[in-house]
Amino acid sequence: MMKDIKQKFIAPEIRHDAKGSLLNPLKNLQFLARKPVTEPLQPRLASLNYRGFHLNDWEQCVGCASCQKICDNAAISMVEIPNLPNDPVKGIRNHRPAIDYGRCCWCALCVDICPTGSISMSREYVHTCDQQHIDSYFILPDPTGMHQQYFGEGWHKTEDSDLLDLERKDMQELKPEERDDNFHEIVDGFTPEQAVLEASRCVQCGMCHDSCPTHMNAPEYIRAIWQGDCEEAVRQIYRTNPFAHVCGRVCTKRCESACSIGIRGEPIAIRWLKRFAMDALPHERIIEIASEHKSATANGKSVAIIGAGPAGMTAAFDLIRAGFKVDVFEALPEAGGMTHYGIPDYRLPPDILQQDIDVIASLGVTLHYNTRIGVDKTIDELQKKFDAVIMAIGLQQGRQTRIPKSDHHHVYRAVDLLRKISAGEDFEVPAAAVVIGGGNVAMDIARSLARLQKQQYGEVKITVTALEQRQHFMADPEEIREAIEEGIIIRDSCGPQGCEIDGSGKLTGLKTWKVISIFDENHRFSPQYDETDETIHCCDAVIEAIGQFADTSLLGENLTEQLEWNRGRLQVDADGRTSLPWLWSAGDCVNGPDVVHAVADGHRVAGSIQQQLIGQAGQETPNG
Repeated sequence: MMKDIKQKFIAPEIRHDAKGSLLNPLKNLQFLARKPVTEPLQPRLASLNYRGFHLNDWEQCVGCASCQKICDNAAISMVEIPNLPNDPVKGIRNHRPAIDYGRCCWCALCVDICPTGSISMSREYVHTCDQQHIDSYFILPDPTGMHQQYFGEGWHKTEDSDLLDLERKDMQELKPEERDDNFHEIVDGFTPEQAVLEASRCVQCGMCHDSCPTHMNAPEYIRAIWQGDCEEAVRQIYRTNPFAHVCGRVCTKRCESACSIGIRGEPIAIRWLKRFAMDALPHERIIEIASEHKSATANGKSVAIIGAGPAGMTAAFDLIRAGFKVDVFEALPEAGGMTHYGIPDYRLPPDILQQDIDVIASLGVTLHYNTRIGVDKTIDELQKKFDAVIMAIGLQQGRQTRIPKSDHHHVYRAVDLLRKISAGEDFEVPAAAVVIGGGNVAMDIARSLARLQKQQYGEVKITVTALEQRQHFMADPEEIREAIEEGIIIRDSCGPQGCEIDGSGKLTGLKTWKVISIFDENHRFSPQYDETDETIHCCDAVIEAIGQFADTSLLGENLTEQLEWNRGRLQVDADGRTSLPWLWSAGDCVNGPDVVHAVADGHRVAGSIQQQLIGQAGQETPNG
């Protein structure tokens, strides 16, 4: 058979001389005059699905390193590109993947896992070099390819090859008609099955860790949830956040805004996964986990903390575990600060908040309730008795618009009413009210009053007015959506001009003008109005929710003059230290209202105090 094949393909003119002739080698000379039959070495189009060299759209890429993590051959390295944007808050790193083709097996998993879809593979397949330039096989791909030319796209992400689940798992919550007349918690939380499925969507890129003010170990606790180990998840959570129950419900979730999955789909429900892990364990077990890193011996130092909100109690958590004696002085009957007295029960049930407080108190922190500094005790007393003092008071006072006739007794501050509602105090519920403001506090008071109206009058008559257009409201989108579902009217681009008072002295409405612009050309607050576009919003109460400020009168006149100030707030350094060596400040009174920022502040001042008083940093830092 083989002989027949050979005979078939041997040229006829030389077949008869195929054996036995000494002149056979000379027969090759006849081919010198023939044209070559080989093709020149140059790039040709490969198969449409050929997985060639990599392309990467640098503008689309966010440097999440998912490609590097999935590469089994360690063929991908992340290289810093200094001139590219680097913004952890927005989930952007100035890193781009470089490919080592000495290791790459062209499996294209990096393409299939890429959250942004920036990576694809070209149809290039030719690359040559001499031994002196072997490093040319290590490249930093960009949109044009390995040779700065384009040979056609090869393997790219499709619906069939995409390894990512872009849709968030649904979670049950009360329907509007089930919640609009009560303060029951709206969200049910994930079931174990839902939590595992949601956790499985995470690619462990760590963008959430970078963007979180406390740098929570979110990838680690999400992975633990996926593995069915809620104890490990809680352990990872407590490395950086003792207010885990609270942040599992009302965190501003900056981490989710930075989630790489959210670029093409819905971000991982990081906040709800934290809530699931915390709710999955018995309270007693959480206390045991939180105490695992507590120092066995006291260091002989003591710290006084003014304010039992998230910042003060987080500092207490860190300091007590490091061996300090910690006393917390709270002016109100219960701890939690504005998370207790400012956030409605339907968002944060008080018993859930209390669990976080109990965990911290169980470590040995001494809490002094109904103790107002400046009245029951002076700050000078604290200075003399303790080695350091932390002022971690919240923003308890509401700001005023000072529009004409806003001094009427039916014009209220939102924080005052929220405090009354949380404390269960009686007050006159308005039959119709207008709220001024577009932030979460405005939505909280509007929705709380709406529930009370539904209970007392059977109908909701609440209007929210704000300077901004609705898409620019500071309130969370879900807060706005839920408020509308509950019958609240939202009026954007409305600038308050004055309260309407009738002849008998009764408040009858709020006058607003259409907003043309809010800031001037230098981005300074300078609202401009269309006076011809006027609206009278009928009501019998106006609630101002335009911001808050801290009551610093507890410092006393003498101490106030000794301290440095910055636009009404205490001037502190990067570690939270004031201009006095024994006084630190943290929380809302320094950085504004935000629970997770307050937690980060508490870590910061605790670490600074440890460094100054005992010469070492904390056992657990915000970086874990």
